[in-house]
Amino acid sequence: MSGVDTRHIARDSLFLLATVRIAGDSAEHRVKVRNLSAGGMMAEGEVQVERGTRLAVDLRNVGWVEGSVAWVQDKRFGIAFAEAIDAKAVRAPVGGGGEGTPRYVRPASILPDRMSIDPSRLRKL
Repeated sequence: MSGVDTRHIARDSLFLLATVRIAGDSAEHRVKVRNLSAGGMMAEGEVQVERGTRLAVDLRNVGWVEGSVAWVQDKRFGIAFAEAIDAKAVRAPVGGGGEGTPRYVRPASILPDRMSIDPSRLRKL
């Protein structure tokens, strides 16, 4: 994006992790994504960057997105993406296929269809 003020663009506040690669450096850095829009994001982490630094960020469900650092303040910095992304896709659950909600997320009171329990063996609380 250009140097034009883009604060009017809708952005989603969220908290997730992403990976950043600075141009010319093969090292990968983990950052916290604080907010995200189609045109850019705010990141926070121990990455030493300056305004104008070219980089790429790996966003879940979207992949690697190229951009440049728009601003820096302490451990937070803004990234302006080279091309617009689908910010809602980043918020979507990873995968999206399969049997639905993984077993470890479902309440313990919901048993898989193939299991049955004799109610007389259940302990009353």
